[in-house]
Amino acid sequence: LILYFINKCFSHFLPPPPPENKILVAQRPLLIVANKTATLVCNYTYNGTGKEFRASLHKGTDSAVEVCFISWNTTKISSNSNKEFNCQGIHDKDKVIFNLWNMSASQTDIYFCKIEAMYPPPYVYNEKSNGTVIHVKGKMGKTPIQTQEPQSAIPLWIMVTVTGVLAFYSMLITAVFINYWQKSKKNMYHQSDYMNMTPRHPPYQKNKGYPSYAPTRDYTAYRS
Repeated sequence: LILYFINKCFSHFLPPPPPENKILVAQRPLLIVANKTATLVCNYTYNGTGKEFRASLHKGTDSAVEVCFISWNTTKISSNSNKEFNCQGIHDKDKVIFNLWNMSASQTDIYFCKIEAMYPPPYVYNEKSNGTVIHVKGKMGKTPIQTQEPQSAIPLWIMVTVTGVLAFYSMLITAVFINYWQKSKKNMYHQSDYMNMTPRHPPYQKNKGYPSYAPTRDYTAYRS
């Protein structure tokens, strides 16, 4: 208890602890680009003693693509840009301005600012902000698919109709042929069933005078 009271008494005379080094970044949520040029402002606050800083702009929800960056200290400023982008960073007191130009509609995405205190230690960087959605408007016009779609529908229906008619006539002709073939086959069977069974004389009997197949009966044998 004695130590507790002593600590309480002396705590009023001790200086407050130094503030924690933090970098806070604020961005506007949406930026609409109509002329292929965008200006993204990253406002930040820093309560540390850093003298060398680096600010970068990242594209995508996972910040996988670094668009461009700028680094500065008390005497020097340097910047660099990704080959797929036209970007330049400018430092102005408590904000970093990223200028982008010749943007395309495919570059529409969410972009994040990252501010880092590089030197002296400790190394500090900002927590991920909400980011800014840069919406790049493309030229309004008919695409090749839209112009070709009505034209391609007419030949398709014609092709389907012609194919259906040909298939119908083909089936009809096939059915008529099968019916005719079956009737012809039945007629052949009926003709083979009825044959003339009357006995005929051999051709040589007519010339030589041979008796007929049915000999005449001799009635004299019955008289005796």
